[in-house]
Amino acid sequence: MELGLVGLGKMGGNMRERIRRAGHTVIGYDRNPDVADVHSLKELVDSLKGPRVVWVMVPAGAATQSTIDELSELLAPGDVVVDGGNSRWTDDEKHAVELGIKDIGFVDCGVSGGVWGLENGYALMYGGTAENVAKVQPIFDALKPEGEFGAVHAGKVGSGHFSKMVHNGIEYAMMQAYAEGWELLEKVDSVTDVREVFRSWQEGTVIRSWLLDLAVNALDDDEHLDKLKGFAQDSGEGRWTVEAAIDNAVPLPAITASLFARFASRQDDSPQMKMIAALRNQFGGHAVESK
Repeated sequence: MELGLVGLGKMGGNMRERIRRAGHTVIGYDRNPDVADVHSLKELVDSLKGPRVVWVMVPAGAATQSTIDELSELLAPGDVVVDGGNSRWTDDEKHAVELGIKDIGFVDCGVSGGVWGLENGYALMYGGTAENVAKVQPIFDALKPEGEFGAVHAGKVGSGHFSKMVHNGIEYAMMQAYAEGWELLEKVDSVTDVREVFRSWQEGTVIRSWLLDLAVNALDDDEHLDKLKGFAQDSGEGRWTVEAAIDNAVPLPAITASLFARFASRQDDSPQMKMIAALRNQFGGHAVESK
């Protein structure tokens, strides 16, 4: 089939290549003319035969909204827009209504796979009507990993990005657990080869995972992570997961703690710890350190 793909960055560019390898035609548009096949959304839409499918892979928020707004003026009834970025699920519901007024279908798709997706395939979680999903199915089949699993029609519009959001929340907590264990192993004198301890866990243990494999790769590159600064950004899905938990009264202590740990990583001189130190000094006479 033919696909229009908007956004050819680290993910989108590799997705274009994987889909082409599966025998489909992909016409890509990006603001960077060096990687684009066409040089405007109008040219992209005009290059596709109806019913068209256009997959959007741009940053969540304003960029996605403006792209969908422009596509709504260019596409025709029966066409489908797929949002494969990291949009919030509540935005999906809004976009489906906006496009539905013009009889343009909408499918949201959470995509996981990162830089490894080109060769290994992408885990896909998509939401929408069966009719609209069917129009995109050959592309889902091209992108997913080999084998029985790796893709799911999660439910109604918004369910794909909601599922991907929860996936990323779990990812936060798993990474935090590996990081805490690594720091403790590094701290004690009795463990003399932390990297090899991590490597030994890759076989036969209940905590083996792809994240563990990536941790070993990182330690092979920099055994004690001396080259890195202890600063971790968050992309939004962790916050949204915690907010959704509050809205639904679902306890998520591990995921919430992992999100707050990232916030703590951005403080070189923690204001909270200043108060803790002051209080310990006040009630117990414990020593404080001055700048």
